[in-house]
Amino acid sequence: MPEPHAQGDFAPERRMLIGGELVGSSDGAEFDNLNPATEQVLGQVADGTKADMDRAIASARHAFDESPWSTDRALRRRCLEQLQEAIEAEREQLRAELVAEAGAPVAVTYLAQLDWPLADAFRWPAKMIDEFPWERQLSDGDLMGVTSKRLVRKEPVGVVGAIVPWNFPFEVTANKLGPILAMGNTVVLKPAPDTPWNATRIGRLIAERTDIPAGVVNVVTSSDHLVGEVLTLDPRVDMISFTGSTATGRRIMERGAATLKKVFLELGGKSAMIVCDDADLATVLPTAGAVCMHAGQGCALQTRVLLPRSRYAEGVEILTAVMQNIPYGDPTDPTVLSGPQISALQRDRVQGHIDRAVEQGARLVLGGGRPAHLPTGYYIEPTLFADVDSSMAIAQEEVFGPVLAVIPYEDDDDAVRIANDSAYGLSGGVFSGSHDRAMAIANRMRTGSVGVNGGLWYGADSPYGGYKSSGAGRQNGIEGLEQYCETKALGWSA
Repeated sequence: MPEPHAQGDFAPERRMLIGGELVGSSDGAEFDNLNPATEQVLGQVADGTKADMDRAIASARHAFDESPWSTDRALRRRCLEQLQEAIEAEREQLRAELVAEAGAPVAVTYLAQLDWPLADAFRWPAKMIDEFPWERQLSDGDLMGVTSKRLVRKEPVGVVGAIVPWNFPFEVTANKLGPILAMGNTVVLKPAPDTPWNATRIGRLIAERTDIPAGVVNVVTSSDHLVGEVLTLDPRVDMISFTGSTATGRRIMERGAATLKKVFLELGGKSAMIVCDDADLATVLPTAGAVCMHAGQGCALQTRVLLPRSRYAEGVEILTAVMQNIPYGDPTDPTVLSGPQISALQRDRVQGHIDRAVEQGARLVLGGGRPAHLPTGYYIEPTLFADVDSSMAIAQEEVFGPVLAVIPYEDDDDAVRIANDSAYGLSGGVFSGSHDRAMAIANRMRTGSVGVNGGLWYGADSPYGGYKSSGAGRQNGIEGLEQYCETKALGWSA
């Protein structure tokens, strides 16, 4: 397979951003950035140390405490608009970079991988700086003979440690930075070591193309996950904003408890698509192929399809045809939906889930391993399991690969029960010929978001997050802005 993109196509940034300066690591070390489609080294990036992270935290703390950033709303809006313009000027280089380092199919970069978040992840928070209810007046109080005027004020939380995963790195980074900065906070951004360049590019653009004061945004890349953990332990950091696995989220919550940090966690999912018996299966079920988008490496993807037993055989037949025709392979091919897993480790994890499902009695309809025609790259075939019981691991555990599990159900109550029979509660979908029926089912699903008859909830103004083990807090929307704030109540004698 040819190399999807040469390094020169997107001029990667190898340096970190700390205290307003683009710098290498304190010990001069770098680590390799790999292309998961070719298994070749794309180039290098600074391998930050705990000393680098300490300096970044100190810079963010100083910028919050001493610069006008936390109080000058006009400055913040101008800077976010500058950052938007700067990223748009390098949109196509960033697109090529995401294809190369994340293995993201180029088609997916026109969706949630790049174009969707770039449309409003900075614009909407910038607009909301002027519209957000920073203060609200309460009625006068009268206690102990004193009449008091009362006011509630929203203020920035302080220094935020933002830890970003590798699956949709720019999307998550943009949807963290926009609200964090709009609310007046400073930030230390720690990207995943698998996908560092999109973050260092943003760091360079901030340094060279915006008026964001030194230290407001810091970007620390490192191959050592313990460098990122410094953020959870340091008392100078007021809040952790993390997107990633549930296991890591629990660890962050535990480590942050010592300093009582505020924590936002957007974690795993095992989302269910409920297909009602009155749905048009020929129209609805092809959308289930989205489970293979970006090789299934998306936390909100609907990885369980719940089919009515009365139409189960028909549905499995359609889903088999859908999964057989998923275009997968070279992510630079514009027709491809499913590229490689991010790493050999992740590919082997997905394979382990598949093998365990077979052992537990799920019926492997197609796929199930590495494609013979793609010996290079971390690929897994689009895989379909039928006759899955809700108690099986393949129905309960997040696979993060192009794997779909089909589960039969008896009636609407049974469908809701199965959908909610999960430790997760991130997203889901419902399809019915009746809007009212679909909405009634959606309202009973214990998830943070639900698509009804193909409707999309995505956007910077829409809160995103989950119930149960899918997280705590919300990304985006008014709820997402408020979580990066503290609340102060004021009273003064009238």
